[in-house]
Amino acid sequence: MNKAQFLWVDDEIDLLKPHILFLEEKGYTTECVTNGHDAINKCKSKSYDLIFLDEHMPGLTGLETLAEIKERSPNVPVVMITKSEDEGIMDKAIGKKIADYLIKPVNPTQVLTSIKKILDKKKLVSETVSETYRKEYNLLDEAIKSSRTDSDWIELYRKLVFWEIELERYDYPVKELPEMQKSEANIAFAKFVRENYKRWINRWLSEKEGSEEGPVISPDLFEKYVFPILDKGEKLFFILIDNFRFDQWEVIKDIVYENFDCEENLYFSILPTATPYARNSIFSGLLPKQISERYPDFWIDESDDNTKNGYEDLLIESQLHRGGLTSSFSYHKVNTIREGSKLSDKFRELEKYDLNVIVYNFIDLLSHARSELKMIKELTFDEASYRSLTRSWFMHSPIVSLLKKISSAGYKAVLTTDHGSIRVKNGLKVVGDRETNTNLRYKFGKNLAYDPKRVFDIIHPSNYGLPEPNISTRYIFALNRDFFVYPNNYNQIETHFENSFQHGGVSLEEMMVPFILLKPK
Repeated sequence: MNKAQFLWVDDEIDLLKPHILFLEEKGYTTECVTNGHDAINKCKSKSYDLIFLDEHMPGLTGLETLAEIKERSPNVPVVMITKSEDEGIMDKAIGKKIADYLIKPVNPTQVLTSIKKILDKKKLVSETVSETYRKEYNLLDEAIKSSRTDSDWIELYRKLVFWEIELERYDYPVKELPEMQKSEANIAFAKFVRENYKRWINRWLSEKEGSEEGPVISPDLFEKYVFPILDKGEKLFFILIDNFRFDQWEVIKDIVYENFDCEENLYFSILPTATPYARNSIFSGLLPKQISERYPDFWIDESDDNTKNGYEDLLIESQLHRGGLTSSFSYHKVNTIREGSKLSDKFRELEKYDLNVIVYNFIDLLSHARSELKMIKELTFDEASYRSLTRSWFMHSPIVSLLKKISSAGYKAVLTTDHGSIRVKNGLKVVGDRETNTNLRYKFGKNLAYDPKRVFDIIHPSNYGLPEPNISTRYIFALNRDFFVYPNNYNQIETHFENSFQHGGVSLEEMMVPFILLKPK
């Protein structure tokens, strides 16, 4: 049975009969022609898995033939074979997207190696990746059981995301396995957060004095990463993509690396992993409770219909002032491609400021739209498609243009987020009064009824840096892939939101999010 069909184009084809016979013994079928015109005509009437093309031929040269073949069959792999080691010829051939380049005289083993590299690469790599993951699976399983510190969890989460994307790239046959392993990790991570979250927050409630160190959390970001750059008199662009996960960074980072050297970090979003809390905390350098007490005019209560993030520029200003910085800054919120393009076009104006803070809302808008629009559900039906759409958006967004300008000007930048999201699966019944908030991953109110074993509940919010308008106020957070549903119309609501991307609760995807420092190349 033939493995593949080749076309070999060479004006000295008779000298290559040993090579042809060798390939036939390996199960390949090879057709031969002696010039470019015949090769082009062959390609018009038939498809080939691979073409071997001599560069020096009478009539049409190899490069000219290549151009004609690629115009008609852009996806067919072509191996250029030539006597010349001329660098210019190599460059032109590579520019026309050849699959490989061989210098005469070639032996049959070289030819076979090239074939395997081109045609069997994905299969061979896939087999190797699958075998490596089978060995790594047990190590990851042990790491899930033994992770005790935030550093342990950061390292583990990096590995889980790596394997999720790697297995997806090579079409791993048992897709459920990495998903199950991440779910197990989230169960263990929820326990870790329950046991340690109060300690992390106490570091802030006690003004960070005499308390144990913990992970970098939302209110730490400016003091840890931004202030040192501004103190040096350097300009900085602080770019925050709302609801941006670590795995989404992994699929776009090659685009960013074209213009920057990147220092990759993960930090922990505070709870709730929702914009009003997490982003206000970043820009203020305070916990929500502290914001509500120090700047009550800037804190919008959950029950208020007004936007919860309408004072971000003022919170940034207050944090810079408390930090003793006199740096000038600008603040911009981008909701559309048009707004992003206009901002990129105003780059010279942005250069006037020491700090430019820019919030992009696309991914968060996408996440919420997915719950309501059937078309968006179809486009982002699983994790892989969600990442793919993110990459497509980012690649064609004005952010790329802005980043190129920042790099060309020699400025540093930050690429980060306020929180991530998780694809929910299991509806969890909860009862609340009419003033209870509507978020599916966390609930906040006075009269909540729920299963305490299935949630992370905070009975004294002020001890966790959260506002406490009433003595009976409490917060509950969904774990792993659960989401809260009221008993009324339970089945209907559960079906509607199942597999939607939500945020506000406790999970690796929501809490452990990227903070990337970009240094221009």
